[in-house]
Amino acid sequence: MLQKNLIHSGRWIFGLFLLIALLAIPAGRPAYGSGTIPTIAILSVESGQSVTLQCYNFPAGDTFQVLMGAYGTLGVNGYPAGQIDTGTGGNFKVTFVIPAQMKDAERIAIRLQSPTSGYYAYNWFYNKMPSPPTITVTPLPTQPGFQPLPAGVIPTISITGVNADKSVTIRTANYPAHDTFDVLMGAYGTYGIGGIKVGTLDSGSGGVLEATFDIPAALKGAQRIAIRLQSPSSGYYSYNWFYNNTTPASIQPLPAGVIPTISITGVNADKSVTIRTANYPAHDTFDVLMGTYGTYGVGGIKVGTLDSGSGGVLEATFDIPAALKGAQRIAIRLQSPSSGYYSFNWFYNNTTP
Repeated sequence: MLQKNLIHSGRWIFGLFLLIALLAIPAGRPAYGSGTIPTIAILSVESGQSVTLQCYNFPAGDTFQVLMGAYGTLGVNGYPAGQIDTGTGGNFKVTFVIPAQMKDAERIAIRLQSPTSGYYAYNWFYNKMPSPPTITVTPLPTQPGFQPLPAGVIPTISITGVNADKSVTIRTANYPAHDTFDVLMGAYGTYGIGGIKVGTLDSGSGGVLEATFDIPAALKGAQRIAIRLQSPSSGYYSYNWFYNNTTPASIQPLPAGVIPTISITGVNADKSVTIRTANYPAHDTFDVLMGTYGTYGVGGIKVGTLDSGSGGVLEATFDIPAALKGAQRIAIRLQSPSSGYYSFNWFYNNTTP
């Protein structure tokens, strides 16, 4: 059996599973818009900490309780995880902290339900992704000039761009020279094993390569797609996955393993806070939220936006909202509605330095 190193890299740090769940319409209650059905989807998961939802077509002026429970329960009688006021309704993103009782669960059901209107939605997500399967590779003769990678060096692929239902662009790292890789695409969660062959990649002199491959007809319309590169001769392989959404041209994804962060550099009590970013993606726009300590800023009050410009290290100051004046500690969160990147922190509401 020839087993090579595995890699699962990409924009999101943690694996997750995405399903669209319909919002049930209470018996005897007409839909608030003809043919309009609110839905929810899982956008991202920070294992054991939080989950970010995309809400679609939600009714205005309603309040939904958020529950999380064991997989298979549909979230019924789950642990409270917050609530949302739909405001003007429509489409919006929101993040919730995973209750302590569910932090170690492999899969979690999430439910949004309104005690007033009776509407509800449910979905589920992987809080901890299962380990990838081990496969057996029967190596074929390698190309002339092929050299195996040094011990401990792992070939990887990252996603650099997507044209929805049309193509995906990848970038390799640490690829062996003079090898040929089959390129496969399949359903999310399969790691691309047994996927549809969409092309080949000749690694040439190896190292860093960039290539674009067409999304096959059978996967058009899929929300997430697995991609796998594997060599039938050397046995090396890499895999990743991507959202089948067109990537904004201006936003460049961060390299695998690079995490955007924020730190607090100064506070003017009850007036403002100054932050400094690190590892921020370029040409992205972040909503800035503040909330009570312990919420990670989830569902907080929007106090401004931050344009990341050329990315990296940025410094900005934001006013503390009236509702949080007098609070001892305040959570702050920056999240991008376009790329999905986010950071959070908290500060004492005391003047510093």
